[in-house]
Amino acid sequence: MNNSWNRLIYKCWSPIYDRFFNSGIFLKARKEIFNDLPIEKGSKVLFVGVGTGADLPFFLDKGYNITAIDYSADMLKVAKEKYPDTAVNFLEMDAQRMEFPDESFDFIVASLILSVVPNPVKTLNEIVRVLKKNGHFLIFDKFVPRNKKVTRKQRILRPIVIFLGTDIGLDFYNVHKIVENQYKLIQDKNVMMKGMYRKIVAIKKGNTR
Repeated sequence: MNNSWNRLIYKCWSPIYDRFFNSGIFLKARKEIFNDLPIEKGSKVLFVGVGTGADLPFFLDKGYNITAIDYSADMLKVAKEKYPDTAVNFLEMDAQRMEFPDESFDFIVASLILSVVPNPVKTLNEIVRVLKKNGHFLIFDKFVPRNKKVTRKQRILRPIVIFLGTDIGLDFYNVHKIVENQYKLIQDKNVMMKGMYRKIVAIKKGNTR
């Protein structure tokens, strides 16, 4: 995967994305994932890879200061059109090189983004960088189930699925170990498809230096 291809493939996905990933089991999962979150009113919340805005309804009208970024202008356009009368600050931006100062946000949501970006380690490092000390980040994504290896079927399908804009062979803990000294994992929960899709929550350590 690379940025140019992702921009093209998600231009194709943008008109139909919600039909697949914001209905049925995905919508049910989101309702579970975003229930009872540790976010205070007035918090600065960042959506990294907001896509078509599928996660936004669970955060609107709760007194948060919301910023939402995506690399795909077409996906972002769909999100803007869905929520035109909100105060959400929509920005076209690369999650691997975010244009925010260090420690800008209290809470960060990264849904279905680490499995999409060319460099998930850079992206996770950027998430931690722009998160305030003692702030939380929440990841909802597909990974190789914990303590399991990529199956033969996944190895065969992986190149095809990557061509379509995502990775089914990413191991979160291979990404996590590069930057784990900067935060503490507090939840790793199976959400759907026998642990392929997981909810991961972490808190940034108060002193990372």
